[in-house]
Amino acid sequence: MGAVRGRPFDLVLLDVNMPGMSGVEACRQIRELAPRTGIIMVTVRDAEEDKVRALEAGADDYVTKPFRFRELIARLGAVLRRTHTDMEVSGLVQAGDLKLDLERRLLWKGDEEVRLSPKEYDLLSFLMKNQGVPLTHMKLLHAIWGSEYGSELEYLRTYVRMLRKKIEKDPARPDYILTEPWVGYRFRNPSDPDQATRPSEEE
Repeated sequence: MGAVRGRPFDLVLLDVNMPGMSGVEACRQIRELAPRTGIIMVTVRDAEEDKVRALEAGADDYVTKPFRFRELIARLGAVLRRTHTDMEVSGLVQAGDLKLDLERRLLWKGDEEVRLSPKEYDLLSFLMKNQGVPLTHMKLLHAIWGSEYGSELEYLRTYVRMLRKKIEKDPARPDYILTEPWVGYRFRNPSDPDQATRPSEEE
């Protein structure tokens, strides 16, 4: 891990099969040390379980070899842009016992701060800004990962699962991030009586 002009790198590119420490473990440690740094994993492995492992370790994106150089540059640029998306946004978004500070990119659950990776923050922020609105898988993928994404459902499922573990009392029966079957997800504010009640089943 290095620094540029006294600050951490904005973006890290990791190969899964690095000598010594694995890329997944390196990703996990970088995410702990620099929660806001963008991380892209590069690998020859294309199995869904490998992608999920990388995403769960904190990767923002996953590029499979062989890839075109322009594709890699586009994905690097997309992660960098999203790293700074909310720099000029200010204010708070609240729902139930959750409070999201848009200016500092911080989340509190009650009086306790909840640590989020950049992608977890981006997804939760987008959901909370659209409370009560069913959001399709494609819309969420476009908004969080970029317009070139639309079929990578494992990205969404992995990050929704990680967010539920951090913000829900019972991740198996969530109060906040609800599944819209065959459509996508909807963020529910349990303090708002006008929003629909929680479905009986979640994915």
